[in-house]
Amino acid sequence: MLQLPKSPPKVTMRLSLEEAYEECRQITAKYSKTFYLGTRLMSEAKRRAIWAIYVWCRRTDELVDGPDAKQTTPETLDLWEARLEAIFAGHPQDELDSTLTDTLQRFPLEIQPFRDMIEGQRMDLYRSRYETFEELKLYCYRVAGTVGLMSEGVMGINRAASTAPWAEGPYHPTQEAIALGIANQLTNILRDVGEDARRGRIYLPLEDLALFDYTERDLLEGVIDERWQALMQFQIQRARKYYLQAEEGISALSPDARLPVWAATILYSNILTEIERNQYDVFNQRAYVPSWRKALCLPVAWLRAQAL
Repeated sequence: MLQLPKSPPKVTMRLSLEEAYEECRQITAKYSKTFYLGTRLMSEAKRRAIWAIYVWCRRTDELVDGPDAKQTTPETLDLWEARLEAIFAGHPQDELDSTLTDTLQRFPLEIQPFRDMIEGQRMDLYRSRYETFEELKLYCYRVAGTVGLMSEGVMGINRAASTAPWAEGPYHPTQEAIALGIANQLTNILRDVGEDARRGRIYLPLEDLALFDYTERDLLEGVIDERWQALMQFQIQRARKYYLQAEEGISALSPDARLPVWAATILYSNILTEIERNQYDVFNQRAYVPSWRKALCLPVAWLRAQAL
C-alpha cells in the first residue's frame, strides 16, 4: 500500500461544499435514476451523505469500467486507495472528495467497506469470467454489498425497536445490508448481460451456464431460447432470495430511513420483473421501470415502512 506524505499538499477547491454536494446530487440523478428516487425520500442530511458515497463508488467503478479504463493498472488502484485514506484523514484532494470527508464528520462510517470495494475493482482488472456462484458472490459483496455497509452508518439503527430484552446489545442488520447490495448487483448483472457480453465479459457463473446446457458462445451471440429462459429464471429466483433476506433488516433501521430503503428495494427489484416482461431479452433491450410503475411502488413502500 502506498504511503501518504505526513503533510498532504493543500488543495484549492473551485467549488464550495454546498456546490460540491449539488454536483453529487446531479451525478446520482443522471446515472442512477431508480436509486436517486429513493434518496429523495430521505432527510436532507442523509440524502446528501448517500449522494457523496454514491459518487465515490461511481468514481471507483469508472477506474475499471469508465472511458479511461484501459489506462488503469494495479498501481492506479493503489493510488486510489491512498487517496481514500487521505479522505478519511481529513485531506480531500478535490471537491467531490470533500463531500465524503464532510460526511465522515457527520456519520459513523468505517473505511474497510471502501477498501473492499477497491478490491472488487482489482478483480475486474484480471477477471472476465466466474466459474462458480461463490466466486461471483465475493465479487458482488466487494462491489455492491459494501455499499450496504457504507449506507448502514448513514441510515442509522432504531436501537429501541431492534433490541430484544435478552440480547446483549442492539441488533445491526449487517448481513441484510450486504444482502441488499448483492441483490442489487445480481440485478445489474442480469440487466446488463448484453452490454457486458459486447465487452467480452460474462458475469453469470459458468457452472450455471453448464447446468442449463448454454454455452459461452451462445451468450456472446445473444441466443434466446428455452435454455436461456430457464437459466434466467434461475438467476432471477436467486436475486429475489437476496432481496427477501435484505427486507428482514429494514425494520431495524431508524424510522426516517425505512421508507426510502423500502422504496429503493422495491423499485430496483422491479427491474427483474421488467426483464421477465421483456421475455428475458437482455441482449437487445435494457430493462427499466417506467415512471408510472415507479409511482405505483411508493404507496406500497410507505405501507411496508409503517407496518413491517
